[in-house]
Amino acid sequence: MASLGPSLPSSAIEHEPKHNSFRTQQTGLDIEASLVAETSSPKRRNVAEDEKMGMCLTWKDLWVTVASERNGSRSILQGLTGYAKPGQLLAIMGPSGCGKSTFLDALAGRLDSNTRQTGEILINGHKQTLAYGTSAYVTQDDTLLTTLTVREAVYYSAQLQLPDTMSKSEKKERAEFTIREMGLQDSIDTRIGGWGVKGISGGQKRRVSICIEILTRPRLLFLDEPTSGLDSAASYYVMRRIASLNQRDGIPRTIIASIHQPSSEVFQLFHNLCLLSSGRTVYFGPASTAIEFFASNGFPCPSLQNPPDHFLKTINKDFDLDNELDLAGTGKTSAEEAIHILVNSYKSSELNQEVQREVALICKEDSSSMEKSKGHATFHTQCIVLTKRSSINMYRDLGYYWLRLGIYIALAISMATVFYDLGTSYTSIQDRGSLLAFLSSFITFMTIGGFPSFVEDMKVFQRERLNGHYGVSVFVMGNTFSAIPYLLLISLISGAIVYYLPGLQKGFEHFIYFFCVLFSCLMLVESLMMIVASIVPNFLMGIITGAGIQGIMMLAGGFFRLPNDLPGPFWTYPMYYVAFHRYAFQGLFKNEFEGLRFAAGNNVGNSDNDIRGEELLRSTWHVDMSYSKWVDVGFLLGMVVLYRVIFFVIIKIKESEAHLCFINLLSIS
Repeated sequence: MASLGPSLPSSAIEHEPKHNSFRTQQTGLDIEASLVAETSSPKRRNVAEDEKMGMCLTWKDLWVTVASERNGSRSILQGLTGYAKPGQLLAIMGPSGCGKSTFLDALAGRLDSNTRQTGEILINGHKQTLAYGTSAYVTQDDTLLTTLTVREAVYYSAQLQLPDTMSKSEKKERAEFTIREMGLQDSIDTRIGGWGVKGISGGQKRRVSICIEILTRPRLLFLDEPTSGLDSAASYYVMRRIASLNQRDGIPRTIIASIHQPSSEVFQLFHNLCLLSSGRTVYFGPASTAIEFFASNGFPCPSLQNPPDHFLKTINKDFDLDNELDLAGTGKTSAEEAIHILVNSYKSSELNQEVQREVALICKEDSSSMEKSKGHATFHTQCIVLTKRSSINMYRDLGYYWLRLGIYIALAISMATVFYDLGTSYTSIQDRGSLLAFLSSFITFMTIGGFPSFVEDMKVFQRERLNGHYGVSVFVMGNTFSAIPYLLLISLISGAIVYYLPGLQKGFEHFIYFFCVLFSCLMLVESLMMIVASIVPNFLMGIITGAGIQGIMMLAGGFFRLPNDLPGPFWTYPMYYVAFHRYAFQGLFKNEFEGLRFAAGNNVGNSDNDIRGEELLRSTWHVDMSYSKWVDVGFLLGMVVLYRVIFFVIIKIKESEAHLCFINLLSIS
């Protein structure tokens, strides 16, 4: 049985300080860990077999520096050495800003492009990248689709991640088993919930995030602050589920978690502890002997105090004026001095020597089990699943399309009543032009209202893409296909109201064209906002940026200033041809004015003096009549495709830069 015990050797238990009152009452997990720790040699052989099946992660002399404007560069991690073994839970602790998250990112290969890494990170004694399905990373923020239930969130993720060699029933069974593993069976049909919508608790959201990442049964699990924002009880239950994963599915999983301030009960679940301060190792070794290490250096843990609280209080130098300690009765000492004592003591300790020997031993072992990437679902399956999931999210999120549909209907009714029954008088010429221009500019402008919802989708995509769940092309296609029905509905309803009440040119063909232009414009603006979201992820700044871009395009579209009157060179070339409003204006004007005749001045009813629509298009609106109105629709649809391709390329470029940075870090190390 791959249990929690391998990291608690009998020597660690024998040397445990007697004054630690927090170890007197053990949970069921602790008792089992103690029993396994005192096992005989046959058990040790089983542990060794588990380690060969699992993933041993080692790091030696690991440094991470980041560029700084003041000093040129600043070291975040300084010469760290350690290991993480299968069946064990390694906790990374330290005060805020000590480098916990950076350390975790370095081990997982997620460092930013502006950082520089040196040192050696090996997996099973080999320098290799983390293959898909063999490792998982649970971020600090629970980025989830709030409209889905727990069952739906995990099941859709299973369909995306697991290969098509597994049937749907097998994937569903895997998803439900994983949900039970994390104790979420009572909330399985409850929506995750978010702002304004009540759902599951924070601890349950954290467990849902873990469920999604362990569907592929990874042997290496990284968790960044899994107890952040949770109360002590929720923190304990979340960590207990994490620590007992090895027992539940029998996989010798290597678990590494950065954690800020665990309770005493949570602390008992740790096998090994890595304590950092300002990027330096204060302590690395069995969690059970950390109290003895501090006590032997003059910092004993007071009775009735939580050991992790004592550790962090001792090495937190942010409040040096208030954080003065009595060093073995010799007077007060600052946290900076305490850190210096502990760091130097650890460097010269037997613990450090043991860590160095263990790292060398793991690296020398001839491990032929190079981790291979596990299979994904096929591209076709992922497109279908992602489209379905996105459609459900859009349907349930009132702010995504339904609120916009209501606003569009209200605006359409307003336009229809303001321009009601235009007729064919001379004054209706300008009225028709104003109506069409308002429709193709300000109505489509309202599409940016869905930007905040799309930004949330982007956050989910970035998390899932970073963890290798699916590719960029799948996301682009899934988002496009799922949005089409809603945009068609908005275009049809609001377009019918605007078209028929004012009395625009009769004929079903003309209405179909009108509908096509409106739909194309809505798709175009959504595509434009996708590009903005990939560059400016902040939704407030994104809305401002998108609105500014559209405002410039409106000016160059050819209505507010006629095409022949636009000043050059910028507004004529390239803005007049780049602005999609140009093709919308010209296409709608052709569709409306071609074939119509208008009274000249007050000569209503005198057909001899009527003005032909074609003449108005050339002289009044400066429309290019050398091609059909359907060509304008073709340009609009082509720009939709172009914008989606640009969105795809931007994400791929960012991804390639991050990948290139990681390869450079590997070559440096």
